[in-house]
Amino acid sequence: MALAESQDPSLIDALSARVGVEHVLTDEASRVLYAQDVYTKSIPAMAVVRPGTLEELSGVVAAVTAAGHAVVPRGGGMSYTRGYVPQETGTVIVDMQRMNRVLEINADDMYVTVECGCTWKELSEALEGSGLRTTYWGTLSGIHATVGGGLSQNSIFWGSARFGTAADAVIGLEVVLADGTVVKTGAGAQVNGSPFFRHYGPDLTGLFTADAGALGFKTVATLRLIPVREHRDALSFDFDDHSSLIRAMSEIARAEIADEVFGFDPYLSSVRLQRESLMSDVKKLAGVLKSGKGVVGAIRDGAKVAMAGRRFMDGVDFSMHVMIEEKSAAALETSIAEARRICVAAGAKEIENSIPKIIRANPFTPLNNMVGPRGERWVPIHTLLPHSKAQAVMDKTYAVFEDHAGELEEHGIGTGFLFAAVSTNAFVLEPVFFTPDALNEIHREYVEDSVLEKLPGFEENAEAAAVTAKLRQALIDLYEQEGGIHMQIGKSYPYRSGLHRDSLALVEKIKQAVDPACRVNPGALGLDD
Repeated sequence: MALAESQDPSLIDALSARVGVEHVLTDEASRVLYAQDVYTKSIPAMAVVRPGTLEELSGVVAAVTAAGHAVVPRGGGMSYTRGYVPQETGTVIVDMQRMNRVLEINADDMYVTVECGCTWKELSEALEGSGLRTTYWGTLSGIHATVGGGLSQNSIFWGSARFGTAADAVIGLEVVLADGTVVKTGAGAQVNGSPFFRHYGPDLTGLFTADAGALGFKTVATLRLIPVREHRDALSFDFDDHSSLIRAMSEIARAEIADEVFGFDPYLSSVRLQRESLMSDVKKLAGVLKSGKGVVGAIRDGAKVAMAGRRFMDGVDFSMHVMIEEKSAAALETSIAEARRICVAAGAKEIENSIPKIIRANPFTPLNNMVGPRGERWVPIHTLLPHSKAQAVMDKTYAVFEDHAGELEEHGIGTGFLFAAVSTNAFVLEPVFFTPDALNEIHREYVEDSVLEKLPGFEENAEAAAVTAKLRQALIDLYEQEGGIHMQIGKSYPYRSGLHRDSLALVEKIKQAVDPACRVNPGALGLDD
């Protein structure tokens, strides 16, 4: 096969010799697909390399950087901030998904060690029946999203309202640096030790989390285990406005009574209902039945969901969904009562809890939500804020949309919001655009064919895409001004420009120490600007 002009034939041969020619992809389709994320399609990769062992990964990284090429880690490809999207020609992308083994489940010392190409779904399945789980146990995209990707991006969802982010769950790492050196962190770095504890001297583990892959290649991660909490229930509420919803979500988060708490504005709720099919509901109902505690509980929960259908969302404005897991029935009853009290006091009306029931029973579903109900491009942006700022920043976000309402209407761009809480101290605002624009290869790779074939879809729409990009940047600028921070910083959020000078200088010195030629994911965190 002929190589593209940017390719280095001698390097391709060396990589093929190291990992096997079948694991070095140089065809155009692969080079294009692996180099794009959910939002951005830019420069194709020179090649995609799929190592299967630590030794292969170390050799690949060393060979690529020695040849002067950029090398970028890629997990499941579920991000939208250009984290692994190349910014220069000749980039080699390392697809980590062959390194997906669960290496050790240690019930005595309460940790699990996995290769970083393992998906959150695969990890969850490996722990099934053990009575154990990780504190944070994945994102909704965990059918494809990997542990390493989640740690690089610092993802949230499952367990986040009680236990925080992916980075909060990890207690040790093995990392391949730019020259192929392998570094261990935490207690596992002790020459006679095991990875049972995160803190042993300076917290080196923290350096390599939320780094957008800028500092090295996470190859093995050890996560803390806790007992599964068998007593579960969920609540859903309808709020008249976003102010009361935000107030109630913050209070529930501060009370530390929920594992997950999230909400939708009316537009995003309607979008979810439009793009889900009746057959999808039936499949998800089966999941509810399987997840019920005992035959009676399963039948009861399944019957409630079936009877409610989708009518329970008629007339709902801002919906909030709370999932609670406790160690005892009494503790669950107490937490449910407290969540209900908080929401009712905020003026909410309780509605059928079908949405959290179905989501909890089917935690890792196909990624059909990557597109809108008519095949629109799904384009999110987000910020994390202290609870005290969430309301004011939400008002200012609405003001941005109102200022550009004419453009949004002219180009048929829909906007919605997802709200979430992270532990006791952070609130997430995630504005979402639905842009009538052509889908890329990544959407056709991950969205089910049975869904795609029913969507009318859109031709390329440069004007609508430009309006979306402009408003997306306006929100990024707003959140920087308001002191908001971000997960999956990638190459999109203003980490470099928004950091205190001396703090940035230290980060730059760390980057220089581990990657002096800036060959590992150049552009990530803005560290090569």
